Amino acid sequence: MEKRRLGDSDMDITAIGFGAWAVGGGGWQFGWGAQDDSESIAAIHTALDNGINWIDTAAVYGLGHSEEMVAAALKGIRKRTYVFTKCALTWDESKQIGHSLKAHSIRREAEASLRRPKVETINLYQVHWPDPDPEIEEGWETLAALKKEGKLRYIGVSNFNAEQMKRAEAIAPITSLQPPLFPAGARG
Repeated sequence: MEKRRLGDSDMDITAIGFGAWAVGGGGWQFGWGAQDDSESIAAIHTALDNGINWIDTAAVYGLGHSEEMVAAALKGIRKRTYVFTKCALTWDESKQIGHSLKAHSIRREAEASLRRPKVETINLYQVHWPDPDPEIEEGWETLAALKKEGKLRYIGVSNFNAEQMKRAEAIAPITSLQPPLFPAGARG
């Protein structure tokens, strides 16, 4: 399968990756409905068996469940698989989704996103949505610090516009941009 270098990283990733939004299952605001965990794991295995070498997930997908399914699928797999995940969408006890780019929230999210998929370092950690906008600098500074600490290999953005990217780039390099694929107002 064709591979491409991701931004300024040293990662050569396949042109197609595995998007793990749906494997998070239902029961949350942006869920795709109930999913069978064994079928989710089988789908990830099929993708890897066909040469895909990266999985895109997010803490919010299934309120942590997607990252747990990625861990279950990768258990015992020796083939190099890059795990990419995202931060800045949080939830409370009643499963209400919120937004935070505050340092304490990003740090808490990063620690949880290291535990759930059972990785020592997150290959690519992206800000899921640039919301709230006034917190972009605080959030990006925190990601840059986590990268220096060795918890993140590379940092990127998702759903940022050009001006927001300039603000982040003034603090630390952006390895990737995942552009929005949904109409305004629809978020996942």
